[in-house]
Amino acid sequence: MRSRSRWPRRQGQARRRMVDSVYRTRSLGVAAEGLPDQYADGEAARVWQLYIGDTSSRTAEYKAWLLALLRQHGCQRVLDVACGTGVDSIMLVEEGFNVTSVDASDKMLKYALKERWNRRHDPAFDKWVIEEANWMTLDKDVPQPPGGGFDAVICLGNSFAHLPDCKGDQSEHRLALRNIASMVRSGGVLVIDHRNYDHILRTGCAPPGKNIYYKSDLTKDVTTSVLTVNNKAHMVTLDYTLQVPGTGQSGSPGLSKFRLSYYPHCLASFTELLRTAFGGKCQHTVLGDFKPYKPGQAYVPCYFIHVLKKTA
Repeated sequence: MRSRSRWPRRQGQARRRMVDSVYRTRSLGVAAEGLPDQYADGEAARVWQLYIGDTSSRTAEYKAWLLALLRQHGCQRVLDVACGTGVDSIMLVEEGFNVTSVDASDKMLKYALKERWNRRHDPAFDKWVIEEANWMTLDKDVPQPPGGGFDAVICLGNSFAHLPDCKGDQSEHRLALRNIASMVRSGGVLVIDHRNYDHILRTGCAPPGKNIYYKSDLTKDVTTSVLTVNNKAHMVTLDYTLQVPGTGQSGSPGLSKFRLSYYPHCLASFTELLRTAFGGKCQHTVLGDFKPYKPGQAYVPCYFIHVLKKTA
């Protein structure tokens, strides 16, 4: 996911220009070509870091669930393919995992790099590997550890949905997922999630309920918009309004607004993409907000979490 890389350009850029001419897909200053780094202006990255907080801001349920899952599968070597500011990777390093962290956004990675530098005298943090990498060339950008891959690969926080469908045929999605799946050793697990876009497309708004990952109290408003192209949902945008301490007059709280865009992966189609990425050689479990999910259940989850164990 390197922000300097180039997509197959003409068709992808034409589609993005068409979309932008109707509806601005990102905050001003965010890169418009190549693999889009939606945090490239730095401001969104700074505010996002305040929004998600540090490891203490992660919900207890999320932390307990992820640690239990990784230990249940005997995982030690973990690849975080969408580490952002490093909040999940830091948590895993603190818990004794051997972590490699990559992301497309150098503006986000600088927070992870700063944390590693500040804690470099701790041997666990000194060996923490942090790199800028591209999902489209992940198999070349990230050397696999001995044994044919990582024990676990994680891609959480609705991160994969940042990848747009520039060609309109989801070929970039399939390539990225194949590369991500290739990093998992036989017997290892991939943990990847997405928002409940089925509900968003059906109702026009996100499911009610607090964010299952963050305990942030900065959010004042999140507005959801759905963009269709040729009568098909092509993009979901979230407009965040956050109350940021110390940014107003005389040091009072001020409001910060920014927009992020996502591809609306629905549960059935994303399940098929994942199974195809593993060539069908996987055990697949779907959770809704960390709990077993059954279609048609009364509780509407905010997130779907997929756990795939690679089989021989």
